[in-house]
Order: sequence, then C-alpha cells, then structure tokens
Amino acid sequence: MPELPAEGLAAISEEVVSCRACPRLVAWRERVASEKRASFAAEEYWGRPVPGFGDPAATILVVGLAPAAHGGNRTGRVFTGDRSGDWVFRALHKAGYANQPTSVHADDGLALDGAYVAAVVRCAPPDNKPTPLERDTCVGYLRRELDELASVRVIVALGGFAYEAVARLAGLRPRPGFGHGVEATLPDRRHVVCSYHPSQQNTFTRRLTEPMFDAVFARARHLSSK
Repeated sequence: MPELPAEGLAAISEEVVSCRACPRLVAWRERVASEKRASFAAEEYWGRPVPGFGDPAATILVVGLAPAAHGGNRTGRVFTGDRSGDWVFRALHKAGYANQPTSVHADDGLALDGAYVAAVVRCAPPDNKPTPLERDTCVGYLRRELDELASVRVIVALGGFAYEAVARLAGLRPRPGFGHGVEATLPDRRHVVCSYHPSQQNTFTRRLTEPMFDAVFARARHLSSK
C-alpha cells in the first residue's frame, strides 16, 4: 500500500484499501485482477480500492473519476500504469509538482510536492461507469481527505463526474456548468478548475490537447499562490 506520512491521511488510506462496501465493484475489481490483461499476465494485480497519493501539505488536489481496471487496479496507485495517468503526471511535472513525468508502478520513485491526487470512486468500475449509489457510498473518503488537506487552495476536477462530486461536497450554489477551463469559487474560498478528463476518448480525438491540459495546471498553480 502506498505510504502517506500524515496520520489522518494514512488512516483514511487504510480504510479505503480494506473497503468492500459495493458488491458490484468488489466483484469486478477482483475479477479483473484474476483474469488480467494479456500484456500484464505475469504481474500481480492490486485488485483492491486505490487510496489517494501525494503531499499532505498539498496546495492543489487533483480529482479523477475512478481507477482504471488495468491502471490503478493493477498497480495500487491512482492514475498509475495507464495512459490517462501519463497525461496527469506529465502535466504535474511540467507545472513543478512532480519529480518525474512518468507514473509506471507504485515503487517507481515518483514523489509529489504541493499536489495530491485522488478519485471520487476508489474501485475500478465496469465500463468506467460507477452507479450513483456507488458514488455516494465512496465519496465520503474524498470529503475526509479534503478536511485533512488543510493547505489545498485549488481543486482540479478531471471530467464532469469529478466536478459534480466536488461541487456537491462543497455545497457550490449556483453551480456553473461543466466545461474545460471552467472555474468556480467554493463557499470555503477554495477554487475549482475544470478540465476534460485525459481519457483516450478525449486525447485521441484531440478534444483535449497537451497545451490545453498544461494550461489548467498552470492556472491552478497561479490560483494556489494567491
């Protein structure tokens, strides 16, 4: 399990990893870990919920949808071992938040400085689509992380699912519609910056480009320093 030095975050991480609250997600993540993808057949899959990862003193929090079946569900670290993660950590590295631009496995030496990465749902869902009940069952972990991450000033929401979850947790009213680059100020004065999710569906079609994605993190850094 990836280690977290802050006691509160470490306790949340331990609870996440042992969670079996959603039968459909438990069955799916364990099935994927057993059957495996052919290209990873020799690897031992994590096959459990994936905790958050990063700097307990983070000033920005990056929130995604859920672990990928053959990404975080395989490696045990959020956004690690899949193409979406390649985009996330490359952008964090460019913005000065990561010591390296790649995130391949949980022991690859990656460290974050000023950033923390998490997901709304902590288990890989079938077709990348958690149900509303699964979202509501899991989102309490994100709420507790937000409480622990007292230095966070900016939340980068990757996709509409993450934005909606963050807005609901924070009680954002009125809520601007989701869109790439949309910003909002939460009641606690933290900022939200939205981005299209770096899924292959968005990156292969160039709906999301590297300059667009990098601009979001540059904006997050600017807002976090105000």
